[in-house]
This record gives sequence, structure tokens and C-alpha cells, in this order.
Amino acid sequence: MNWIAKRSPPPLAAGGWGEGAAQTRVAPPPPIPPDQVRSRLLPRREGVSFRPSPWLISWFQLSPLSLVLLVLFALPTMLFLVVSFFDYDRVGIYPAFLLDNYRELLTTPTTLRVYISSLKFAVVVWAITLFLGFNIAWFLIFHIRSATTRTVLFLLCAIPFWTSGIIRTIAWIPFLGRNGAFNTILQSLDITSQPLTFLLFSDFAVVVTYVHLFTLLMVGPIANSMAKIDPALLEAARDAGASRWRTMVDVVIPLSKTGIALGSILVFTQVMGDYFVVKQMSGGQSASIVSMLSTEIQAMQYPPASANAMVLVVFVAIMVGCMMRIVDVRKELVK
Repeated sequence: MNWIAKRSPPPLAAGGWGEGAAQTRVAPPPPIPPDQVRSRLLPRREGVSFRPSPWLISWFQLSPLSLVLLVLFALPTMLFLVVSFFDYDRVGIYPAFLLDNYRELLTTPTTLRVYISSLKFAVVVWAITLFLGFNIAWFLIFHIRSATTRTVLFLLCAIPFWTSGIIRTIAWIPFLGRNGAFNTILQSLDITSQPLTFLLFSDFAVVVTYVHLFTLLMVGPIANSMAKIDPALLEAARDAGASRWRTMVDVVIPLSKTGIALGSILVFTQVMGDYFVVKQMSGGQSASIVSMLSTEIQAMQYPPASANAMVLVVFVAIMVGCMMRIVDVRKELVK
């Protein structure tokens, strides 16, 4: 039994092990820093590069577009805003902070007539393109069953956009002119005895050209919204006894409001910012806001032109904001 006594531990003291054991006690290892826990738990793989965080990846993806918007939109807009308060004469412009440019702009009857004329064109063109775009989209989505035929018809609608808008605008002049193709057809069919003079260089010619240029901007968004409508909803409405009109009002239009809003924004902003169509197709009889801006720039009246541009931006932003209040486009697009 001597070997038991030799291997037995020393007697315990009042505070723990014996004196001999206290001398051989090993200190606990130091804590591992939190940033090294993952690297120690996961096995190392040679040749693996650093992977940035999702937050950093999102900023990398957003930065090119943000840079473009900052350089091409935000900075010029700030420059226009600053220059709109400057003073000017025939020699140059002078830094100042004056409200005279805005006061003259908002109190001049000519300016008010130009804004009312541009708004009139925008409302009339919006109503016509909405009617045509909605019916064309309805026909393509719900009456054309073949996806190939539908694609071909969409391409036919997009063919005019393969050429410049200036060329498409000028092409209406020989068609609507006094001795143009349309008047020739009417006279050959004995519908009229003399050419119709209101067809060209008038508000009618401006509206016709706008409708030709911007109807597809209304067709695309509305057709995209209609394509998401379940045909079973239409069948259920018909089974419930709803007429075609009630089905259109209660089912199709509410489910297509996102496309209607997007198309309306596209058409409205294009008409309000147009310059060439009004000048060319009205023969100088009508004016637009942008044509007034061009006249001021040619006269080197940069502060009034900047004030006019800022008023136009605010005016269009308010109209777009009103449309966005009616339809929450961002909420509808994520559905």
C-alpha cells in the first residue's frame, strides 16, 4: 500500500489545495478578441480574396447613378437657382440677390399666356394618348392570345421610334399641308371642295404631332400593368352579372392605375419640356415655355431664363407630385 500513499495528493489547506499544488497551478488562457473568433472557427482557405459587406456593395452599385444625377442634374439645377437671383444688363450679369426676375416672370401677362398654352397642350395630349393607349393596351393584352403576334404588334408600334423625333415631326408637313396628301385625298373623294387650311401650322397640327410621338409612352406602362391582371378576375366579374363597362370600371382600371400614372407622367413631362414641335408645327403662332427660354437665352438674358427654368421645374414637380399622391407608384411596383 506504500504506492498509494506516495501518489496521494497533498492535504487541502483552508483556501484550497496544498502548498505544493498552488505552486504548479496554470493560468487560464487569455480571451480571444471578437474579430478573431470567426477566423479561428472557420477553416482557412488559400487564395480567397476579401469579400466586402453587403452595405458596401450597395453603395458601389448606387454610386455611378448618384454621380450621374449629381453632375448632370443637381449641380446644373443649383447653378440655375443661384443665377436666377442675379442682376443683368446688356453687358453681362452681376452677382446679387434680387427677386426682380421672379416678380417680372410671375406678373407678366405674356408669361401667364405661355404657361396656360403649354398646360392646355399637355392636358389635351394627355387625354387623347390616355384614350388611345388604354384601348391599344387592352386589345394587345386581352384580345391577342398568341404571344408571338403580341410581340410583333408591339414591335410595329415601336418602329416609329427607330427614327429621330425631328424627322417624324417634319414628316407631317407634306401630309397635312395645303397641297399635301390628306387634302388631296379629301378633294379626290369630293369630301371637300377646297383644301383645309387649319390642318397645318395650327394648334391642331401640334396636337396631332404630339399624339403621334407620345402615344407609345402611354401604351407601354398600361400594357405592363394589364399583363399582371389575372383573367380569372374578368371571368368572375362576368359570371357575377357585371357588364363590360362595369368590369372595365371596377376591375381593369383600378388594377391598371399604376401604368396609367406612369404613362401620364411620361407624356406630361415630355409635352411641357418640348420646344421643336410647337415651333415647327404651329408656324410660330403658338409658344411654349421652352421656346420662351430659348428666346431669353439668345438675347443673353440668363438670369430671367434661369428663373423661368426654375419655375418650370417646380411647376412640373408639383403636377407629378399630385399624380403620385393619387397612385403610390413605388408601392405598386413592388407588388
